[in-house]
Amino acid sequence: MSELPAVSGSPPEEALREGLRERKKQATRKALSQAAMRLAIQHGLDALLVEDIAAAAGVSPRTFNNYFASKYEAICATAMDRSREIGAALRARPDGEPLWDAITAAVLQVHSAADRAPDPDWIAGLRAVIRSHELQGEYLKSHYMMQCSLTAAIAERTGTDPAADMLPRVLAGAVAAATQVAMERWLFADPAVALAPLVARALRTLAGALPQAAAAGHPARAPAGPAADPLPASA
Repeated sequence: MSELPAVSGSPPEEALREGLRERKKQATRKALSQAAMRLAIQHGLDALLVEDIAAAAGVSPRTFNNYFASKYEAICATAMDRSREIGAALRARPDGEPLWDAITAAVLQVHSAADRAPDPDWIAGLRAVIRSHELQGEYLKSHYMMQCSLTAAIAERTGTDPAADMLPRVLAGAVAAATQVAMERWLFADPAVALAPLVARALRTLAGALPQAAAAGHPARAPAGPAADPLPASA
């Protein structure tokens, strides 16, 4: 009987290695983004060099360029990742949870760590950093990413097609705008305040303005496709 050829690496082992590589990549990306923001606040955005960011994160400038196209993109990467995380958090909410409750919980989960007022010097430095037009453009990308991420998650949750139904895009846009208002209030608050309570307050304000969304139950999931808007025509 001929021997079977040796198989190097079973599928579970390969999946484990792939998961480890992905976690290392995410850790490097996070370290670069945090270093970029920290150095920009400490020394000013104009003086910030890619070489400085890479050195602070313990990698080479070439590695930096594998992750980001510019220092502006690196600084805004945390906001971009947060936008994606909100959609993932919404998908993870219990199936039977009302739609608005699920959205609120998902957004607040992602912002839960921001439960303390920032250091006054740090927030003052951040204000100076974000005055850059290039940086504002990158932040607009993260705002748009949040809308897209939420739109897709809301559409899945309601069994609707965002190409045909307005609810996912309208609701996602409203939530993204409410979160942005909270961010702006947090950034310019004097004295400094925590971000998470402001996000919660902004969502409560939105819920009060959209009683149909706030009271809506979670409809049964259905295959994506043309369907009537869940909200009444008079909404």
